[in-house]
Amino acid sequence: MIRVMLAEDMHMVRGALVALLEGEPGLSVVAEVDRGDAIVSTALESRPDVAVIDIDLPGIDGISAAAALHQRLPECRTLVLTALGRPGTLQRALAARVSGFLLKDAPPHELAEAIRKVAQGGRVIAPELALASWESDVSPLTVRETDVLRQTASGAEPAEIAHRMNLSVGTVRNYLTAAVAKLHARNRLDAIRIAERAGWL
Repeated sequence: MIRVMLAEDMHMVRGALVALLEGEPGLSVVAEVDRGDAIVSTALESRPDVAVIDIDLPGIDGISAAAALHQRLPECRTLVLTALGRPGTLQRALAARVSGFLLKDAPPHELAEAIRKVAQGGRVIAPELALASWESDVSPLTVRETDVLRQTASGAEPAEIAHRMNLSVGTVRNYLTAAVAKLHARNRLDAIRIAERAGWL
């Protein structure tokens, strides 16, 4: 029996996924969460074999949560299920050691098949995304610049980001300035828009 955890903040979607997976032979949903920051603690309690994670979650985003889950519970494989089918998002997911990446508009039977394949140590990536990712540009931003820009996008001020990351406010401003320059943006808001559209945040 493959033990599955679902991380999805839309209750109706999550309920439909639970019903779908519980009807599949050999699969059992052992935990459900609606926040990214609940993924690791819940997984440590329920010990799923596969975590199916949406990207756009409150708390922390699904890809960041997947990376943290890989560190804390490496035997749990992760499968991203999302409507955000951008090449940069796939690249971020692969960097976070995600085992699978499916779009929400995929046929329902593909999800069960993907979970089984991922549980056996395989990789699953939506073919259209793999091709688009191959042809797309890699983010010009460093990990720190991306992190600072992502926190700025969530509404955090430089002083707050500096405190969280143990940096000076000046260093945070330098990262933001560098991100704006590298993305050829007019300002921070424009940089956030460009990076989000490319799937780099």
